[in-house]
Amino acid sequence: MSGGNTAPRVALVGASGHGRWHRRIIAELQAAGRLDLVALVDVRPVEAAPDAPVPPGTAVFTDHVEMLATVRPDVVVICTPPHTHLPIALAALRAGADLLLEKPPVLSLAEHRELAAALAETGRVCQVGFQALGSAALAELSTAVADGRLGRITGISTVASWQRTDGYYARAPWAGRRTVNGRPVLDGVLVNPLAHAVMQSLAVGSVAVAAGLVTPAPEGVAPDWPVQVELERYRVRPTIEVDDTAALRLTLGCGLPVVAAVTLAGEDFVAGEVIVHGTAGRAVLEYPTDRLLLPGDPAPQEVPGRTGLLENLLDHRADPAGVPLIAPLARTAGFTALVEVVQAAPEPALVDGERVVASGEGADRVVTIRGVNAVLRRAAAELALLSELSVPWAVKPHRAVPDGGAGGE
Repeated sequence: MSGGNTAPRVALVGASGHGRWHRRIIAELQAAGRLDLVALVDVRPVEAAPDAPVPPGTAVFTDHVEMLATVRPDVVVICTPPHTHLPIALAALRAGADLLLEKPPVLSLAEHRELAAALAETGRVCQVGFQALGSAALAELSTAVADGRLGRITGISTVASWQRTDGYYARAPWAGRRTVNGRPVLDGVLVNPLAHAVMQSLAVGSVAVAAGLVTPAPEGVAPDWPVQVELERYRVRPTIEVDDTAALRLTLGCGLPVVAAVTLAGEDFVAGEVIVHGTAGRAVLEYPTDRLLLPGDPAPQEVPGRTGLLENLLDHRADPAGVPLIAPLARTAGFTALVEVVQAAPEPALVDGERVVASGEGADRVVTIRGVNAVLRRAAAELALLSELSVPWAVKPHRAVPDGGAGGE
């Protein structure tokens, strides 16, 4: 942990692409005297931007091992392709650094346990990049659930309808791929762009379990651990290997269903809604905008305020007992269980022909599925899979029972 009044020395591994978002956050915290950016690492040239500068004296590397040996940072932010997370994280921990690790943190429960063991061995901490968990709107929803405003919780669902262009799948060698160099990547809708929707749903499920507002789990079964996953995966491009559309039903040990109905081949835009179904009403959190509708409210209300994950990590380093991490590795174990199921699932089914509509040209081309928004909304409302709704292009779900053991901090 940090000591004295010296600002923690921070390094960013993966400084281009989404790394620029982290650089903007780092720049704001450096301007406030909260940290000292000492190194950037990327295999590509690191270019300065007005809101993501490279401060004078910041070392730039192409190799994280060399960086760790040279500058010895206190905190390492890791924003690299998912299949590279574990080796970089382990190297940073063994060099004495705490971590802010982008989601998904790792790609299997075995990797999760290995990382958790390294945290215990080194005495370091790991914050996972599910930044929506720092939302004040999620906190207000969690309080409403825990206080019983929705009654007993009967299900949680999430629905989102986005679009991605052909250029999105050409953004990097791992984009749209199932594996790279023999290692799983899983750049699909559930584990990358809409991972936050799934994680928010699991977080609310844990609140309902802790408050005793669900059916008790059988003896010996963890009530908030996924005991069954049913998964349908689809794609609209034959050139990709992962899902751009998916229907998921994850059943927790207490019997609570968590459903995700999401697409990157949508019609009208749906930002992302987490819907909590209760015997006394329903709540809807539009998580990207922090708009929340609770039972009795005439309309959704914006609940402003988010605690940044890097700021929270810095606060935790300064006061470990008084400031808990928002997204510690242990909190993401259930999500990693889902990632493992996705990895083992069959290739996504291709939706094509008259069922899809293409528009635009070149890198800006998008493909949408006719009627997909109505289907996804119905799945979220009924806590159902697409194959249960007589959708003509739906496939039989892949069913799996996740490993019951996961490590934590």
